[in-house]
Amino acid sequence: MMDSSKKRVKILYISQYFPPEIGATQARAFEIARYLVKQGHKVTVITEFPNHPSGILPKKYRFKFFQKELMEGIIVWRSWVFATPNKTFITRLAFYLSFMLSSILVGLFTGSRFDIVYATSPPFFVGVSGYILSRLKNARFVFEVRDIWPESAIVLGELSNPRLIRWAEKLERFYYSKAEKIIVVTRGILNTLLRRGEPPEKLLLIENGSNLKIYANRGQAKKIELNLQNKFVVGYFGIFGLAQGMEQLCDLVNNMKNLPDVHFLFVGDGPKKKMVLDIKHRKQLTNLTILDEIPREEIAEYISACDVTLVPLKKRKLFTSALPSKMFDNMACERPVILSVDGEARKLLEKAGAGIFVEPENTTQMMQAILTLKSNSHLCREMGKNGRAFVEKNYSREKLASKLEKELICGIT
Repeated sequence: MMDSSKKRVKILYISQYFPPEIGATQARAFEIARYLVKQGHKVTVITEFPNHPSGILPKKYRFKFFQKELMEGIIVWRSWVFATPNKTFITRLAFYLSFMLSSILVGLFTGSRFDIVYATSPPFFVGVSGYILSRLKNARFVFEVRDIWPESAIVLGELSNPRLIRWAEKLERFYYSKAEKIIVVTRGILNTLLRRGEPPEKLLLIENGSNLKIYANRGQAKKIELNLQNKFVVGYFGIFGLAQGMEQLCDLVNNMKNLPDVHFLFVGDGPKKKMVLDIKHRKQLTNLTILDEIPREEIAEYISACDVTLVPLKKRKLFTSALPSKMFDNMACERPVILSVDGEARKLLEKAGAGIFVEPENTTQMMQAILTLKSNSHLCREMGKNGRAFVEKNYSREKLASKLEKELICGIT
């Protein structure tokens, strides 16, 4: 319910990724923006023409520079971006820089005055757009950090040129110095920035969470539809990316292909999708079903079709501060999580009693965890219910958006 005594503000929200694209970044941006609109604030989003992660623009956006849309009360300006299915360092750089430039131009054309410019990163160059538009619009600059960049790009091998690294680190420090408020999504990122000397009062932790209306236990109907009703189904939902260790997941499937009552369901897209499809074909992994991205309004049916879910990341120190949002969605659907992410995510899972931690990239431990849960249906149900209760209490998207709203408004006089 809207509070009539509350001050209303105008917010320009810059997120390169936004629905109808599917993913954690898109869901977070949309649900924060929608909540703020419901509270009476005017929210304008600048985003790219939908193409991520395929790199292919839908026909209705081709040969355009921008397009204005309305999405559940959110004013959405979509701008041109250099998109291609061919993912190399150069094409990725062109992808990010093209949005930086087009978003600044579209921001100028909106002609509106804003109280706050809120830029969410990565992609890294969104910060440039946010800072420039905040100056031109005479607005507060709020910078959201969902991943420490360029550090994460260096760890994943995406950035290795020393000169570019130094330049990127200078730009990173520039963002932090110019932002009036820095929003972080994990305690690990918060602690990193505190160690670097950022003032505590400048930092605000707004973690990821789940939309409890969308993500809930939907029963077994989809499992029957997929003809998996007699299988113990192990699900992976999310990007087929560089950080997820898709090679190890394929090894896991291969190691368990002689167990006829265990089946794997992978749902998503990303740069490693072709590799996974090739391995499935080459090794004849008949125990693996691979599906394209599913609209978020329907994905809970597929999560509910699984008996357990996987949330993996590669074994990197950087990821000890990660808190994958898919973990919350799986928990909200009352499905136990087998987590191969050490650090902050592990502590949360163990506190919730919602799954089993295994060492990252250790397929033997992952297989043992699957077999443990397969042999104990009571434990599966208990962990599933624990996860749902924990998310309801601590990680509702609406509660987290409310916390963010209070902080954004308090700085406006």
